[in-house]
Amino acid sequence: MTMMAGAGSAHGLASVLGQADAVGLAAFSLLAAMSLASWYLLVAGGLRHRRLRRQARLTPDVFWKQSALAAAHRAMIDRAPAADPFARLALQAIDATRQHARAASVEAGGCSLSEFLTRALRRSIRSALREVESGQAVLASVGSTAPFVGLFGTVWGIYHALAAIGASGQASLDRVAGPVGEALIMTALGIAVAVPALLGYNGLLRSGRAIQTELEGFAHDLHARFALGSMLSVEDRPLAVAGDPQGC
Repeated sequence: MTMMAGAGSAHGLASVLGQADAVGLAAFSLLAAMSLASWYLLVAGGLRHRRLRRQARLTPDVFWKQSALAAAHRAMIDRAPAADPFARLALQAIDATRQHARAASVEAGGCSLSEFLTRALRRSIRSALREVESGQAVLASVGSTAPFVGLFGTVWGIYHALAAIGASGQASLDRVAGPVGEALIMTALGIAVAVPALLGYNGLLRSGRAIQTELEGFAHDLHARFALGSMLSVEDRPLAVAGDPQGC
């Protein structure tokens, strides 16, 4: 058992790092940084999507329970719109409707309420999707490049092993197996970094599409309700929401 433990430690990760040169250490450091970044983005993205899915269930329900536009506005402000894209979407719909009503009262022509509202809702959805998709590009990059970084470390390690064997003039199996096995650890590390990143990316992508569907569905309902005038009359009072929609 002692001999086996000694052999394992002699050809383990510590041995790889001990024999690696600057290039090999750089490849290992890059893989370590990729792994840390991908796990951070996976955890942060998972928590963020969990919060967004909860908001997708609760915020529209709170909005539609209000009997008047002023009450709906106050309810959405109470939902902390800075962290709730569904509340921001509702506030943007209210703001666009009020702006259009004020503009229509002073000038004729221009775009219809439906067009004005559609532009405002689309801008709000694009802003929300940037939050939903945050970090996914990094995960995709890690998943696609980490195996090649590991392979580069393997090739570099084998090159140095063969160079050492050629210099010593001895090419027996016991001299080749150790260095080559240690070099192959870099390939395993590359795969170990890439697989969680790819699985996490696919999971966040599916979750993000579900959240996007919820956002678009809520926006469609808001558009139908405000454009058809089913809400109560629009009060001409300023809103505490950033990003006023532009004209047509």
